[in-house]
Amino acid sequence: MIPDQAAVVMGSMSAASVRCYAAALQTRTLIVDLDERHLPLRHSHHRYRIDGPNGVQTLTIPLVGSTNNMMTPLKDVLISEHGDWRRLHWGALFSAYGRSPYFDYAADDLSRVIHGSQRYLHEFNRELHEVIVDFMDLDMETLYIEGSRVPQDAIDLRGRIGTKKADTLPIANVPYYQMWTGNDAFRSDLSILDLMMNMGREGIFTLLKMAQRK
Repeated sequence: MIPDQAAVVMGSMSAASVRCYAAALQTRTLIVDLDERHLPLRHSHHRYRIDGPNGVQTLTIPLVGSTNNMMTPLKDVLISEHGDWRRLHWGALFSAYGRSPYFDYAADDLSRVIHGSQRYLHEFNRELHEVIVDFMDLDMETLYIEGSRVPQDAIDLRGRIGTKKADTLPIANVPYYQMWTGNDAFRSDLSILDLMMNMGREGIFTLLKMAQRK
């Protein structure tokens, strides 16, 4: 079990996974190090997975330059407008969740972020994170820190959660209603947007069960 009194460091992620939010909610404090670098393949920083009529889809925010340039601090990573990605992301989200129980309630705020004019990846991720936290009424504080001022007692989960490889953290996978699974197995590795669209504010109880916190 992750200590409740600690803070977790997970970096800046685009609509991070349900498991990431469960871990952050357990401690109530999420730290984003804007100066982070030397991370193994920053795929989770600008990609998120949703479930739609054609199955699981990974949406990617194009970046300027190579995402493997580990010397570039996160605060300087620029978004590219190549490929009309904002329109494509919104179309994918609408196709996946337009008929979900809570899409209409969050659509305006999500659209504002997706169709925004953010230049830096951390700006986009922060705005999207704020919409999620506010809509789901999550009891957590997010601290944005530059430099090496991350508390020594913080639990650093970068590279341990929200990556392509399954983590071994003490976080249970608690099934919740997913409109596209049908008779298929529950999908546990999706973006928090999946929980948000399908369960709304009730989703906080799923996160608390996953984190084993009362």
